[in-house]
Amino acid sequence: MTGLYERDARTLSSMSFLRFFPQAVTGGEGSYLFDEGGRRLLDLSASWGAASLGHSHPAVRLAVDRALSNQAGASHLSGANLPAVELAERLLSIVPERAAGRVWLGHSGSDANETVARAVIAATGRPRIIAFKGAYHGGTVGSMAISGHPAQEGVPKAGGLTLVPYPNAYRDGGPEQASARALAHLDELFAGPVPPEEVAAFFLEPIQSDGGMIVPPLDFFRSVETLCHRYGILVVSDEVKVGLGRSGRLHAFEHLGIEPDIVVFGKGLGGGLPISAAVGPAAIMNHRAAFSFQTVHGNPVCASAALAVLDTIERQDLATHAARVGDHLTTLLEELQSSHPLIGDIRGRGLAVGVELVGDAKAPARRETVKVVYRAFELGLVLYYVGINSNVLEMTPSLLLSAEEAATAIEILDRALADVEAGRVADNVVAGFAGW
Repeated sequence: MTGLYERDARTLSSMSFLRFFPQAVTGGEGSYLFDEGGRRLLDLSASWGAASLGHSHPAVRLAVDRALSNQAGASHLSGANLPAVELAERLLSIVPERAAGRVWLGHSGSDANETVARAVIAATGRPRIIAFKGAYHGGTVGSMAISGHPAQEGVPKAGGLTLVPYPNAYRDGGPEQASARALAHLDELFAGPVPPEEVAAFFLEPIQSDGGMIVPPLDFFRSVETLCHRYGILVVSDEVKVGLGRSGRLHAFEHLGIEPDIVVFGKGLGGGLPISAAVGPAAIMNHRAAFSFQTVHGNPVCASAALAVLDTIERQDLATHAARVGDHLTTLLEELQSSHPLIGDIRGRGLAVGVELVGDAKAPARRETVKVVYRAFELGLVLYYVGINSNVLEMTPSLLLSAEEAATAIEILDRALADVEAGRVADNVVAGFAGW
């Protein structure tokens, strides 16, 4: 009988694949996935953070069942539906006052970021956008056009896009030097080739996730916000992967001490179902009717799931839980670092954690990273890697991950690192998994 992974390869387009090992699952519960052979896989990715409450969470299941048992249509395109309106009201209640205007609902962080990028230019009349090198704002044409991740090289960029360095304390001589260098670059741009009065918006990630889970230096974004306010530039916080409790606070931008004008949500908002949201001033978000829509935007089933996710995060104070378990996870990783020369840096906030693997003189350990995630999978742990050099292990588990599960994950990672460092993972076993 043909295995599930082989059936997948024979039927599904590889254009949508980003594969690291032959993962083929038939179910899941909590922080675990179940493969077709019955193995329990401890999931430290949660599908890139999308399964924010883990798998098969009862609150999401109940919300979806109720929404489907009395389905309020399938869209809010040509009429209001109750779950979409309730979700919009809820989102407006949790963002900063300057962003609490209107809510645009979509399917993913990609379409939400694309819509914001189009709207800020159209509504302000300013033709330029600033974003960061290494930033990943999505996989649609418009969201790739404002991204700076090297995986999207060759994709046409927006004509008015300027990419600037994201300060990386580990790579740029420490937090103060990294911050000063990045701010000096901005000052030079505004003094010359990028007139600030032509910039509509500055897109930022409070933690640059796909760029390497990079945590910005303290106060860096306060300085960026000050510059933006001086010149009337809108601040857009892309919270798609690291927002909604994951960082240890409800919003990751809260760690930065700033208040963005527009907030973009995705991934974990739906608890595994496809929904996104952009929340911002009415003057931007109401630019023009029929400006950005798809038929099942505002889907009441997905909106109901999102409401259940937000209710659960608040009721169970999952931001505090993420901070506590994230600290425990980081402590365990720091203990692991002393016995594994591959570990160069550990960084993150809450349950958004990155582990950069390096060789001599901090050279990115790309090949070893490929092998570590593959070997970890063989041992029962699911995690992927990110980074502009594809050498950062990314951990974005369920917000309900327990301290005991975190300890189990680190035990498995310990074995995987040891096997790779000892040369026990052959090149040929990872040959078919290109990853990023």
